[in-house]
Amino acid sequence: MSAFGPARLAEIHTASFTTPRPWSERDFAELLPLRGVFLVTCGGPGFALGRAVAGEAELLTIAVMPDARGQGAGRRLLRDYEATAQAAGARMSFLEVAEDNLPAITLYRSAGYRESGRRGGYYVTPDGDRIDALLLEKRIGEM
Repeated sequence: MSAFGPARLAEIHTASFTTPRPWSERDFAELLPLRGVFLVTCGGPGFALGRAVAGEAELLTIAVMPDARGQGAGRRLLRDYEATAQAAGARMSFLEVAEDNLPAITLYRSAGYRESGRRGGYYVTPDGDRIDALLLEKRIGEM
């Protein structure tokens, strides 16, 4: 099994998230073989999981181990995700992010993503509070 099998992906995701809930090894095992799904890594501290279908890409999740943050891994992962999606024929990229995840929002906006919508109360925190999801989009290929 590769260094980035479902168990390792779940470990990184669990270290990275409480809201939305971390994805399990089973979640990753079910997602990875799906049509259009692809994984990019940055040598160990993180990964991005995306899907590219019919000219559009969705960043399903991106995670970096807490002790590796602030060193550019997230930016590299996002760039590699976009390049892989574009190579798969995607012209637009979409993602959603919890409105209180300011480091991620800052990363996405600095990479050219813009808000295109909002899902009210979409995420539920461990203590039961609800947080909106921001919907972001970016043109990544020639139209």
